[in-house]
Amino acid sequence: MTTRKKEAADQRKLELRASDILDPNNQIGVRLRSLYASAQEEAIPDRFLDLLEKLDHAEMMASAKLAE
Repeated sequence: MTTRKKEAADQRKLELRASDILDPNNQIGVRLRSLYASAQEEAIPDRFLDLLEKLDHAEMMASAKLAE
């Protein structure tokens, strides 16, 4: 996480009111946002990138055949 994003996230945590902390729906939302943020920061596996390249190539070949 970049320093600016981390500082913003820390600031949001400090701004939580006591009623927000006790609210179970808010707690679920906080945890879901945290999980989503960590998933966004994960690297895309090379195997998946290779599959995407193959798909792009196959689509280009198919569109070239249709253009003929």
